[in-house]
Amino acid sequence: MSALRSFIRIVDWLSETSGQIGKWAALVLVFAGSYEAISRHFFNAPTVWSYDTLCMAGGVIYMLGASYNYKHDAHTRVDLFYMRGTPRTKAIINVICSLTLFFPLMIIMFKLAVTWAVKAWKINEVMFTSFWYPPAAPYRTLFAVGLLLLILQGVARFIRDLYLIVRGEDIV
Repeated sequence: MSALRSFIRIVDWLSETSGQIGKWAALVLVFAGSYEAISRHFFNAPTVWSYDTLCMAGGVIYMLGASYNYKHDAHTRVDLFYMRGTPRTKAIINVICSLTLFFPLMIIMFKLAVTWAVKAWKINEVMFTSFWYPPAAPYRTLFAVGLLLLILQGVARFIRDLYLIVRGEDIV
């Protein structure tokens, strides 16, 4: 039992840390977007790098924030029935949805993201949406890491929900 508690604490810490790191990408997003808007509209001097930077910063926020949001139950949910359920009923719904929807989709996405990242490193892929051509491999790797963190948080949530169903209490 202590091993499960330790696993959940570590995963929760990883999710918290990734969320704290990911939020700094919002600052990059604001600065790059502001710089581009000012240079384009006031000085008629658009940048070559801003579009790729904005896309990558947005992806960083999304992927590093995914496990953080899942941990804090801040994701979007259609909860017409869910919100009225008891904690045990919610845990049952979570377990069923995790097994049928969450894990299959996340595992497929993770496998594709890893394949995509490995290929990007092997061929020295660059982003070709602008003439800046930044390397794509770090960004692709970040997607795989973000999905791994989300899967780990899903496993932690699954353990919590299963424990609640069986024992009627929270594990951590």
